[in-house]
Amino acid sequence: MIRLSVATTLIATAANIVPAQAITDGDFKEMAAKVFLPVIEEYDIPGLAIGLTLNGKEFYFTHGEAVRQTHMPVTTETIFELGSISKLFNVTLAELAEQRGLLSLNDNVSSHMPALKGTAFDDITLLNLATHTTGGLPLQVPDSVTDSGEGLTAYLRTFEPEGDPNASRSYSNVSIGLLGKLTAERFGQPYANMAEDILFEGLGLSSTFVSVPTEAADRYAFGYSRDGDRPIRVNPGVLDAEAYGVKSSVADMTRFLEANLGTIELPEEFSAALAGTRTGYFETRYYVQDLIWEQYPWPVDLERLKAGNSSEMALKTQPVERLDPPKAPASNVFLNKTGATNGFGAYVGLIPSEKLGVVVLANRNYPNEKRAEATYRLIKEVTAAAAR
Repeated sequence: MIRLSVATTLIATAANIVPAQAITDGDFKEMAAKVFLPVIEEYDIPGLAIGLTLNGKEFYFTHGEAVRQTHMPVTTETIFELGSISKLFNVTLAELAEQRGLLSLNDNVSSHMPALKGTAFDDITLLNLATHTTGGLPLQVPDSVTDSGEGLTAYLRTFEPEGDPNASRSYSNVSIGLLGKLTAERFGQPYANMAEDILFEGLGLSSTFVSVPTEAADRYAFGYSRDGDRPIRVNPGVLDAEAYGVKSSVADMTRFLEANLGTIELPEEFSAALAGTRTGYFETRYYVQDLIWEQYPWPVDLERLKAGNSSEMALKTQPVERLDPPKAPASNVFLNKTGATNGFGAYVGLIPSEKLGVVVLANRNYPNEKRAEATYRLIKEVTAAAAR
């Protein structure tokens, strides 16, 4: 497989960049309220935070309560659970490890996990783990697996792909969790420590954690269940930190989008690692599968975007076509990722050509399609207002 150099990527199309000065903070709050207040009402979302970065300028909208029992309001520093948006950090760490010569995404899994030699993982690569193309690893770690050591290894040794791993996509916490585990081993420290001490610190994310520390606990929102409206937070689980365990604020996640857009200064290896995650490797029915990011042409048809974010794409095996060579990080595209735990729902989107990124964090898990649709409508409002 050909791996692309990120040094040749991302030629910005200056003519397409929306001028941030064309809208005010008040304009953005008005647009966000117009689009999202009906969603908040429809799904009884206790609290919501939206961040927009537009050509390097940040805008925010917050609404409602982080904790209903105490009526604590949502602010830009409220900490939400990101769910599967955590996977974007996982693949960034894998790219960073590749930058440092610790691994190659073309490596077979068994070359980093000798206990799996002689199994299907002789033919499944780290890249397959990062793109959900493993031939059928399940969405969740089975209940019978209670540890990420011998128990996980014993389970993986029994895995048999359903055909060529490079021909199908099965969205899986197991595959991305395994990538994080192997990357952490190459760095020589636990995954949570690696994420917090190397990546979050390197990106300047001061309110992003795997384990929320005591000094930030008063900013950690409660999520609310869909069955009985109970206040809940994510439970510990095997490979949880790697797959769905990161917590963050809307301010930090807006900075993370700026890091991807290149509108803040970063060490070169971090910029290169982020760019590498936006390389396209497989074509699905609706989008190109990057390293976790899902890439659509921009402008994208709304129905196509909703279909790509449907339950069917998350829960059912989908055919894919491998791109050879891979698709270099592009400018005129829309990239997105959803994330959820039982009590939280999150969404991020990027349009590099317009230096635009949006993050939406909520302490209620509501449908992915609705998150994608509402964010799309907000982007359309923003770009239309900026063009006037």
